[in-house]
Amino acid sequence: MSAIEALYIFDEHNNLLLDHVYTGRPPSPNVLLPLYLAHASPRPSLIYLPNTNPPSLLHSLLQDRLLFLSPCSHDVEPLLVAEFLHRVADALEDFLGSPLLASKIEGSYDVVAQLLGEMCDAGIVATTEPNPLRDVVEAPSWMKSLLGSAGLPSSSPALSGPTSTPSFLPPPPPPPPTSTTAPPPWRRHNVRHTSNELYVDILETLSATFSPSGLPLCASASGTIAFTSKVSGIPDLLLILSAPGGGGITSVFENPVFHPCVRLARWRDRPGELSFVPPDGRFVLAGYGADLLGREYLAELGKGVDPTKAQARLGLPATLHVSTALGSMGDEFEVRLSLNPRFANAKGGAGASAAAFAPSLGTASGGFGGGNGGRPKPLPFAMATKADSANPSLADAVVRVPVPPGVRNLVELKVNRGEAVYAPGDRVLEWRVGQKDIAALLGVGAGVATLRATVVGMAEDEEPADDSGGGMTGMKGETWEYDDAAPMGAYQAASTRKGNEKDMKVAAEQRDAKAVRKNALLMPSEATLSFRVKGWLASGIKVERLSVDTKASRGLGAGVQPYKGVKYLTVSDEGIEVRC
Repeated sequence: MSAIEALYIFDEHNNLLLDHVYTGRPPSPNVLLPLYLAHASPRPSLIYLPNTNPPSLLHSLLQDRLLFLSPCSHDVEPLLVAEFLHRVADALEDFLGSPLLASKIEGSYDVVAQLLGEMCDAGIVATTEPNPLRDVVEAPSWMKSLLGSAGLPSSSPALSGPTSTPSFLPPPPPPPPTSTTAPPPWRRHNVRHTSNELYVDILETLSATFSPSGLPLCASASGTIAFTSKVSGIPDLLLILSAPGGGGITSVFENPVFHPCVRLARWRDRPGELSFVPPDGRFVLAGYGADLLGREYLAELGKGVDPTKAQARLGLPATLHVSTALGSMGDEFEVRLSLNPRFANAKGGAGASAAAFAPSLGTASGGFGGGNGGRPKPLPFAMATKADSANPSLADAVVRVPVPPGVRNLVELKVNRGEAVYAPGDRVLEWRVGQKDIAALLGVGAGVATLRATVVGMAEDEEPADDSGGGMTGMKGETWEYDDAAPMGAYQAASTRKGNEKDMKVAAEQRDAKAVRKNALLMPSEATLSFRVKGWLASGIKVERLSVDTKASRGLGAGVQPYKGVKYLTVSDEGIEVRC
């Protein structure tokens, strides 16, 4: 039974850009779009529509502000349709360029129609890998010129017509014989490169939550191994990974996801060894998750864990500590950013070439740029720096402190390093510590940067002034009559003054206590930290070796040794959260 019935693409203004029906008579896009928009945002990626004829499951995907919809009137594996929508979006980006815009689709309907026809045939998912699609789908003219300038095939051999030869010229020689063994379905035919290069980029996204005492509550990393292959022929590669600790790579490399080119039997028999024939160009080789605290940490929490030792166990490049209700009125708070001296990067600077490693030994270096929340996508090779695994480099530290709604302004904002940005009425205080400030702090060992601010509540929360002129005493505005001529009049007057002074003191103490209680509600409840570290992975995973099996490879050429490089980057996009 067919799986994909139709594909509809809408722009950011909900205008229909493309309507492609594969099989059957699915509901029209004019019927599906209002039903989809009727759901409150954020809308789920799978919606059941019982009122359509026939009742359908609606799969959706948002990519670069474009909406992809695919209805299914029969029972289908939801992940199959969802993955197909992701593959369509990736293929359109690959052929039309990123970001994916409505104008690009409108200007290249011929290319889009070819892609959709090759990727799905009568509702059955067919070719979805980018390299085989390049062999059968002709790229747009501007892309052909770009590929031609890069030395790549500028058009599809399948769509190119035979060239005519003038009668006065001899016929062209026959093409050289090709291997009878077809390449894998994810690799193009007759791949040729003038320079053979292999790059491994490992990117990890760090996330950790700390209690007010500094005790780690959870810490994890989500990793992506991006591979760039620019090698002629059909290379057969072996990538060996290692991890610290006695548990090996399997104790860190949790919930792995591999590209179809990876030989799973080799990984099961020898964990840490990735044997594969890569696609041509950039692709995601594997994805994984890592629990940085370990499975035994929850049991250790019950016995009592020292927060300092627990933080040292993680070895984070930077940590936060927030102190609230400071000052005589409890209206001040302080954020302290502590930097790990290990990430000082003694070499420093940027602009050096990426370090290569020999075929038998890998030397980690540099950082890897870019990221994508949710589903991982191929990422470009980052600019080279001098940071490596022996000298990791910390950069772009950003602290964000959410401000409660009752705060009208932050005054006396002081920082000893970096720049704090806040405007009255903002809901977030942002504190940026740049690369120069980080280098200056780490130049003297363990660097500590501080931010201190005073909160001011909303105007309606302020106490009204006392019209009696005596300030706010907290006393009722009542009067007492007495006789000045009475013998005890002077004594009563003195007693009244002493009583008033005592009442004023008590009222002032009550007023201050009330202000402290109100200011406690204006204190921040959390702070987040973002940073980038080149040359370091939170999980500790390393590339031990990347080798080419010359016996199993075909078309590589005798004596060819590809250039190899590996880069590490850890990114925390507000991933370090400290609760107050």
